[in-house]
Amino acid sequence: MPLPLAYNVRNVAVRWRTSALAVVGIALVVAVLVVLIAMSNGFRETLASTGIPQNAIVTQEGAQSELTSGLSIETVSFLSADLRVARDRVGLPMASPEMVVVANLPRRSDGKRTNVLLRGVTPRAFEVRAGVRMLEGRRFRPGTAEVMVGRRIRDRIAGLDLGSRLHLQRRDWRIVGVFEADGSGFESEVWGDADVMRQAFNRTGGWQSLTLRMLDPSEIPAWSESLEHDPRFRVEMKPEDRYYADQAGPLARVLLFLAAFVSLVMGIGAAFGAMNTMNGIISSRIREIGTLRALGFSRRAILASFLVESVLLAVIGGALGAALALPFDGLESAAGNRFAELAFAFRVTPGAVSAGMAFAAGMGLLGGLLPSWRAARLPIVESLREA
Repeated sequence: MPLPLAYNVRNVAVRWRTSALAVVGIALVVAVLVVLIAMSNGFRETLASTGIPQNAIVTQEGAQSELTSGLSIETVSFLSADLRVARDRVGLPMASPEMVVVANLPRRSDGKRTNVLLRGVTPRAFEVRAGVRMLEGRRFRPGTAEVMVGRRIRDRIAGLDLGSRLHLQRRDWRIVGVFEADGSGFESEVWGDADVMRQAFNRTGGWQSLTLRMLDPSEIPAWSESLEHDPRFRVEMKPEDRYYADQAGPLARVLLFLAAFVSLVMGIGAAFGAMNTMNGIISSRIREIGTLRALGFSRRAILASFLVESVLLAVIGGALGAALALPFDGLESAAGNRFAELAFAFRVTPGAVSAGMAFAAGMGLLGGLLPSWRAARLPIVESLREA
């Protein structure tokens, strides 16, 4: 016959001072785990939202990012004219060839320099790219040394305020607008006129990438395969959303590994803390355990009851830890994305909270197993004689 759950809940409530240490230790471990997962989620989500499935992006074969890619003018013109590319109202292809470089600029917080992505675009980019909206000011005028900055990078980098001048390549670039892009990676970039930027950065011989709005996105895999076998080109084509999601892979995996490693190390300590707590609880309840055995409760029921109590303490700690992590949702930070800084917001998702709660339950189970086994093995007579 199992012991009622109310028995365990009452014991936790009565001995709350003894239980608090284990609860706090587990809560801290869960909070760290959830925050690190939220960081990885935010980084991955920002890059994944940078592209849309209706677009295809073309880069040089083998290029790790747009920065290391190079496309000839002839290649860009040929692919843009393909009939699989959508047309606008006047029949022009919706194709956005782009130049991408980095600039080393100082952070607002500490003055240390970091790489910021500069993207040279044509007016066509605003039709092909989705969700780009002006928050302040206006778009740059074609043919001028004007730029617009993403809202997130404006908040992190010194000298990117509206109306300021950014000195690059021995010329001043006037900041005329601040834009947002549905929280995507574009908000960590500076955009300017492609022709002016290509001349300033000596990139007039080609482009770094080409983004195409497709008539039918389902044709991207077949077109990509044909390009791989076409000796005239050495390019790769991917759905835009998948391309940017893949860019998140290496760092997102590092963040998840860090979350697992730190939580494992802290979790071992928390499990030992829970074990000590349960040992203390059992030592103070030896006579009570003997009474339960005398009343007919089996050793298996005693074992299960104390395991439930340990897991209950851990779940309380896990809930507290998840609550401590919730304020981090939406917190903005930045990390290196290949060769440039990418600003993103932490995302405390239900999955992150579930992972934290599951980890807490595991710590409670591990920490309570040996003490519960000890409680179940206590002889009835010796337990009843315990003062």
